Amino acid sequence: MHAVRGAGRIAPRLSAGLSVVLTLGVLATPLHAQLTPRKVIPRPHEPREEAVLLDDGADDVGRFGLPPNVRVERDVAYGTDAKQRFDVYIPARVSHAPVLFLVHGGGWRRGDKAARSVVENKVARWTKAGFIVISTNYRLLPDADPITQAGDVARAIAFAQQRLPTWGGDPDRMVLVGHSAGAHLAALLATDVGLLGREGARPVIGTLILDSAALNVEQLMLEPHLPLYDAAFGPRRRYWQAASPFRSLGAGDAPFLLVCSTLRRESCPEAARFAKRARALGVTAQVLEQPLSHRQINEQLGTAGAYTDKVDAFLGTLDYSLARALRSGRSGRSS
Repeated sequence: MHAVRGAGRIAPRLSAGLSVVLTLGVLATPLHAQLTPRKVIPRPHEPREEAVLLDDGADDVGRFGLPPNVRVERDVAYGTDAKQRFDVYIPARVSHAPVLFLVHGGGWRRGDKAARSVVENKVARWTKAGFIVISTNYRLLPDADPITQAGDVARAIAFAQQRLPTWGGDPDRMVLVGHSAGAHLAALLATDVGLLGREGARPVIGTLILDSAALNVEQLMLEPHLPLYDAAFGPRRRYWQAASPFRSLGAGDAPFLLVCSTLRRESCPEAARFAKRARALGVTAQVLEQPLSHRQINEQLGTAGAYTDKVDAFLGTLDYSLARALRSGRSGRSS
């Protein structure tokens, strides 16, 4: 298994900006309103591009048929807020099963753990291979800024890891998967071990980033950008730094696969820059470009084809038992 940064030293490795955020966190104002203001440069409104980001399927909630021998525990509470809930999809007769932990998108403002584009095809594909699949909700704007949202997801991970043995899962074989805004949160958790550590969560063994253009938040906000980013990250540079996975990358981070849409202007260049910096630090990072829309990147993952096969290949590099489970799933045998 890949050695994961923070496994033996879970003490927080926080940026200066995040330290300020934590110090001031007791105040009533949103975190991104508490730091020194910085002039932002909004991009001239581009309704088509923003519409593409908002058409992510994150709200397309609807029940779907579960695969045979799979049960679901819905709305497991990891906190007191109604949004602090996750669903667990559990194959029959699993023991020490690997786990996919899904974080939905929605521009940090909307989205749901039960959206079909988030869970349907992934549950169908990976429960067949003996994986447990968990999909979480978290508090959203305007009630929670992105760093607070990441804290919610960290708390959900910690609670899930505590419960996984009762479901037949292995808390030490968890892969984090996020799409769009959820990909930003997943990347932040994967690179800032303090966010997980404060909630008592163990590090993940790999992270799958699905079509995020918000990995270097500071640079994003200093350049012309879409209005939705102002709503998420506010005008303060120190907050941008604290919320930036690019800034918190460090040697020993678990491997990344960054899937990006070639139909978008910014996603693949952003993924390439993140992967380049990760590799310079000795972190395994691959970019997988796909000629799919922002929504399709998420929705089609798990369907039969080269895209899912390449994601499986990445998962198989993380742990020998994952590779074995994936081979079993493809051959149609239960894991």
